Amino acid sequence: MSSENTLDDEDTFKILIATDVHLGYLEKDAIRGNDSYSTLDEILKYAKTHQVDFILLGGDLFHENKPSRRCLHSCISMIRRYCMGESPIHFNILSDQSVNFNTTQFPWVNYQDENLNISIPVFSIHGNHDDPTGAEGLCALDLLGASGLINHFGHSASVEKIEISPILLQKGNTKLALYGLGSIPDERLYRMFVNNQVTMLRPKEDQDDWFNLFTIHQNRSKHGPTNYIPEQFLDDFIDLVVWGHEHECLITPTRNEQQLFYVSQPGSSVATSLSPGEAAKKHIGLLKVKGKKMNMQKLPLKTVRQFFIQDVVLADYEDRFTPDTPQVTKKVEELCYAKVTEMIEEAERERLGCPLTPEKPLIRLRVDYSGGFETFNTSRFSQKFVDRVANPKDVIHFLRHREQKENITDEFDVDYSKLVKNTVVEGLRVEDLVKQYFEAAEQTVQLSLLTEQGMGKALQEFVDKDEKDAIQELIKYQLEKTQRHLQARGVTTKEDIDTEIQRFRDAKKNTTEEENEIKEAMNRAKTHRLEHSNDPDVSSGYADATMDSDEDSASTSFAAPTRGRGRGGRGRGGRGRGRGATASEPKPAGRGRAQKSTAATQSIMQAFQAPSQRSSRTGATKSYKEEEVTIDDSDEDIPVMKATRAPPRSASSSSSFTKSSSQSQSHSSKGVAFDDSDDDDEDNPFKGRSHQSRR
Repeated sequence: MSSENTLDDEDTFKILIATDVHLGYLEKDAIRGNDSYSTLDEILKYAKTHQVDFILLGGDLFHENKPSRRCLHSCISMIRRYCMGESPIHFNILSDQSVNFNTTQFPWVNYQDENLNISIPVFSIHGNHDDPTGAEGLCALDLLGASGLINHFGHSASVEKIEISPILLQKGNTKLALYGLGSIPDERLYRMFVNNQVTMLRPKEDQDDWFNLFTIHQNRSKHGPTNYIPEQFLDDFIDLVVWGHEHECLITPTRNEQQLFYVSQPGSSVATSLSPGEAAKKHIGLLKVKGKKMNMQKLPLKTVRQFFIQDVVLADYEDRFTPDTPQVTKKVEELCYAKVTEMIEEAERERLGCPLTPEKPLIRLRVDYSGGFETFNTSRFSQKFVDRVANPKDVIHFLRHREQKENITDEFDVDYSKLVKNTVVEGLRVEDLVKQYFEAAEQTVQLSLLTEQGMGKALQEFVDKDEKDAIQELIKYQLEKTQRHLQARGVTTKEDIDTEIQRFRDAKKNTTEEENEIKEAMNRAKTHRLEHSNDPDVSSGYADATMDSDEDSASTSFAAPTRGRGRGGRGRGGRGRGRGATASEPKPAGRGRAQKSTAATQSIMQAFQAPSQRSSRTGATKSYKEEEVTIDDSDEDIPVMKATRAPPRSASSSSSFTKSSSQSQSHSSKGVAFDDSDDDDEDNPFKGRSHQSRR
């Protein structure tokens, strides 16, 4: 390598990019239990082999919000093995690190810690699987950050306003601004973008000299009206977006012709669902940045288990059988056997010469049996491949595309065809289902006190985070606020109460007030759980409590609050017909909703006439002091060495950054060039003419 190229390398950032590792996925499975661990080991080995400057992870490093001890132990061991050492770090950080790494008591990059020897720093945002939870707002990444193994950035604690401050890196003459935003509920972030509540800070000096790299972990494809983040929402000064959360590997950067930046979607490193998007070959990226030029080299992951998926429509085989053909089910089974065998043989051929690839592939055959065909016994069928595939229990997936029938109604005129899809929607969340349900049932079974967003969040906490009191505390909190509102308005008649409750509920939908109320209710549930964690009677009562009918839910929702932390006066449970209910209590007259409005209004009037004596637990909204960061713009030629102390935080740095609104449309300086060649040319990674400059 010539001396000229050596000088070029001193100005080139080499960054290993990966997202959605999902460490610990199916770790208890006898066949697939080690897949995620083997792939993370391969990723870190790539980083060491290519001598990258740092590793950038786009969220979901862990599959579980509370990873197991084995999972944490394996992760720590691998990062320590590959990322710690005596190799020097060839770039400096110029920004205020106490702002960049605001979730740790050690607010500086780990390679500048005098007690650690880091050879490859790891920078990571959190995803929706390993997001911060609990009263402290901590996640598994914070555990690794406190131990000095990774640098967790991109965490925003405020639900009212987001300011994204970049990590400013410099290597030689190349300046890199690294932006990150950890996972936030898509609908909330969508609304914040629309309301111009998302701001990306930019250096005031030499803005055109910085290569702007943004890492985000949100829905990229549209799952609903606001359940995704359009690329057009992102600022136009960004040069490259690394998009996490989406599992299909589309790592080659594509140009957004409206915002004039590039988007790279590395995809997941392990298949977590048997869907077509997961069948694409898995890659990670070696990104090289020099000045305003970049090159993305695709690195194939050889330890990823092979996955083949194929669709079969039985109606297309009229020349072989029809629903009236004798022994048609046996003929269908023979066809499926031939298709599965064909995919297994193809996997075996591709695996030749790749000893790192797991032996048994993942196979999925989706069979459309529309038109009068019958299914066969999939368990018996799977036994034929138990020694040849990694997922013998779900090789066959039957589906049927039925004709859409109009006027599908029940006794409440609810169109359930809008709620139940004919095909499985991968990644659909609890809050999405709640919103879809109440959108379809808005006129007949609309919630009286709660909002769809609040109920969806409470269900998510209950299901995903095991917060058993989330729903109950949300109901109690909303009931208290409604009672106080009715008292303040002086409403006494039943008709006025109905109208005022509806107006009060609609006024706060999709507002910051609603966000704060939900957050306060969830904090109550967490506090409640912590206070009663050592009470076996209480915990068992909540585990067994159920709400079997709408009347149960309504009576619980509108009952006047009693003493204590919401247990009610009937012993354990207290919710619906739980264990704490007495045997002599009469059950509701029916399961219909016709009496819901009257019963709810009577309960509210009773609660209004005899309000609870318990003091409100509503706390003041926490205010967050705006953090400012500084840039060291001195011209001194500082030798690149491991610092022994984190740079001190400047007392005032407001003059170092400018705020860029999420809707800004300035195209004054768009000069990034992208070389999409996959060739590994160490001498000149930026060969060829650059693309047309962005103007």
